[in-house]
Amino acid sequence: MVGNLLLRGMLAGLIAGVLVFAFAHIFGEALVDQAIAFEEAAAQAVGEAGEPEIVSRATQAGIGLFTGVMAYSIAVGGLFALVFAFVQGRFSNLGARGTSAVIAIAAFVAVVIVPSIKYPANPPAVGNPDTIGIRTELFFLMIVVSIAALVAAIAFARRLTPRFGVWNSAIAAGLAYVAFVGLVQYLLPPINEVPENYSAAVLWRFRTTSIGMHVILWGVLGMAFGALAERKLGVAAKLRGRAPAFH
Repeated sequence: MVGNLLLRGMLAGLIAGVLVFAFAHIFGEALVDQAIAFEEAAAQAVGEAGEPEIVSRATQAGIGLFTGVMAYSIAVGGLFALVFAFVQGRFSNLGARGTSAVIAIAAFVAVVIVPSIKYPANPPAVGNPDTIGIRTELFFLMIVVSIAALVAAIAFARRLTPRFGVWNSAIAAGLAYVAFVGLVQYLLPPINEVPENYSAAVLWRFRTTSIGMHVILWGVLGMAFGALAERKLGVAAKLRGRAPAFH
């Protein structure tokens, strides 16, 4: 069953990847071109030579973007299915669609929204090349902290449920999660390397487009996988019901 769910998760990831690629290609690549043009103009203004183009922009915006998005989406779809296989039936009485939707929403908040509040996505020309290592480490640290805090909040809610009920426990755990990640974000060092004359409109549109790509990914995963898993689990249940009993 886990293997069947894994295949369905990867299929849902494939579907999501196609839609994410289309969205990124239509709405994101023009912003990348504007950012690159700004970077080149800034380099020319100080007399620096432009960096050689190892991979053409056409390749980056086409097959390169498609390959990266599809590989990421399919991998995330597989992980999504494994989480679903572990969660389903253990933490609630929700059906396959409901469980899939809850996982997608929780993952979107923990993996995308919370880290992006502290360290939002930046287009080319934003950020010092010398600090890319520490910036990457801090971003992934924020993701790990957010996921760990979410798991702890779920465990906390389960401990409170017998005494305070589902809703009160969920609210208390949610507040604890927000307070903890807020404290971590306050303690982690800020990063502000946006050039003073950089276009605020391009920066804003790039960041919202990045969030939009994740909305599509997690939204499609939650809905598509939920439908695929519900069908598979329903068929499996019917087959068990029809199986002859041996005494």
